[in-house]
Amino acid sequence: MAAKRDYYEILGVGRSASDDEIADAYRKLALRYHPDRNPGDEDAVDKFKEAAEAFEVLSNPDKRARYDRYGHAGLEGPGGGGAPHFRDISDIFEAFGDVFGGGLFGEFFGGAGRGRRRVRRGADIRCQLVLDLAEAAQGVSKTVRFKRHEACAECGGSGAKPGTQPEPCQYCGGRGRVIQSTGLFSLQTTCPSCGGQGAVIRYPCPQCSGAGYVPREVTRDVKVPAGVDNDMRLRLPGEGEPSPEGGPPGDCYCFVRVREHPLFQREGPHLICRVPIGYAQAALGAKIEVPTLDGRQEIDIPRGAQNGDVFKLAGHGMPVPRRRGRGDLVVQVFIEVPKKLNAEHERILRQLAEVENANVSPERRSFFKKLKEYFQSG
Repeated sequence: MAAKRDYYEILGVGRSASDDEIADAYRKLALRYHPDRNPGDEDAVDKFKEAAEAFEVLSNPDKRARYDRYGHAGLEGPGGGGAPHFRDISDIFEAFGDVFGGGLFGEFFGGAGRGRRRVRRGADIRCQLVLDLAEAAQGVSKTVRFKRHEACAECGGSGAKPGTQPEPCQYCGGRGRVIQSTGLFSLQTTCPSCGGQGAVIRYPCPQCSGAGYVPREVTRDVKVPAGVDNDMRLRLPGEGEPSPEGGPPGDCYCFVRVREHPLFQREGPHLICRVPIGYAQAALGAKIEVPTLDGRQEIDIPRGAQNGDVFKLAGHGMPVPRRRGRGDLVVQVFIEVPKKLNAEHERILRQLAEVENANVSPERRSFFKKLKEYFQSG
């Protein structure tokens, strides 16, 4: 791990800097690297956190004295106060929301960090949507079922037994946060008594055990666009879990699974269909009917078709979502050898075999020539 930078160096002040100079230096850095001024800049976020860490130590007289004497190691161990650690930007907003009377984050950035508890959205959930290939090709409206939590009908979501109400938390005065004075600024943390809710439930609702929410199965209609494929997601906005803090609900994501088709194999927008033909059809050529998603289609098999030959029907595959056009249907023929023969079939095939032995094709002559050379060389 890389060694930590010197806190004085981070803030750009000398070791004899006064509290006001340290605060002023931090103010300038916080404004320069604030996420609102540097959207998407991870380097600015790292510098924003680094400056907050330096200010948290140097603005605390006890921590600063230990740091001046022992460096970063002086903040570790018993009595060191602990090296500051911010998991994300919201931790910094909560810790320094009231610094300089709120001017640092409130005046310049609309009050985003003035100790205000950030409201989180509800969690996202998922469900599975199973389709036939024809449904995936045409697009369809389907009904899905999934479970999520909804407000308890017994207590109306309060979590308190009917006839009672949640009581303001005595520890934090109903604010959900507790404030500790640490030098020049106020450090705010989640109330350990109420968990940040600002209220406690003394008489829980028997229906939801005080949670305020109960699991419930819901059904929703989903409009499926044409051309969807396996593992594609369809979003149902606002159909996820409710926010425990009164914020917006999460979303529900429907993951698509397309059943295997007995005739078609799918490769992206293209379909592959393996069609059997007889030896006579392959040798003499023929017209055969093949299945498509739109019905039957006739194709020409040329004389001398070989096992595995492919024939493309353009535009008979799957639609491409959010685009025009369709993929292709690839017909691959394979020569089917009958397992049972009647007397007439066997008679004709024996005659054919005699003809083939008298007139060996160039391909077969080449094979037998190579076979003879192989055994002679051994």
